[in-house]
Amino acid sequence: MSATVVPLPPKPSSETVDFLRRMASMVSGRNGEMLLRAAGLIESLAQRAMTAERLYHQTQEESTRHVELREAAELASDAMVGQIEALRTQLAEVTAAAAAERAAFDTERNKLLGLMQHAESHIGKLTTELDSLRASVESFNETVVSVPIEVLRLARTQFDVLSAGFARKGDVISQAMSEIGGFAIDQALTVKKTDTA
Repeated sequence: MSATVVPLPPKPSSETVDFLRRMASMVSGRNGEMLLRAAGLIESLAQRAMTAERLYHQTQEESTRHVELREAAELASDAMVGQIEALRTQLAEVTAAAAAERAAFDTERNKLLGLMQHAESHIGKLTTELDSLRASVESFNETVVSVPIEVLRLARTQFDVLSAGFARKGDVISQAMSEIGGFAIDQALTVKKTDTA
């Protein structure tokens, strides 16, 4: 419970003190001393009362200032709480987005790894097939001779000349062999025309 402070009236004690001192000067002995002592006590009490009143007003002002500071601190605290909540919400959103991006990245990465493994497997098969084809071509090259077309045409003409010469001489076997050779060259030339077409 707070005490009600009533301000002291302007200098009533000084009139009383003056009166007591005047009375003490008129009265001698112990009564004079008591009056002087009473005047000193009144002055002292008045001084203390004024000091107490001044301290009360200072305390009241400080209390008001503390209340204002507390209210400002509460407002600042409420604002900070609001900002923290907004930042928490933003952090949760960013975390969720990062998790979604990470999941999408992992899915895409796994998909690319699967494609890469499939491609490596396919490359391995193609390499094996290419090696097999190279071996086949090399074995084919060992049994085949590459001849220019003009040389084959010239050979074909020579087989025709030989066949006609053997026919004139009556050598039927040599003639047949010459015609078979010419026919084989015709076949090679026909296959070459089909390949180039």
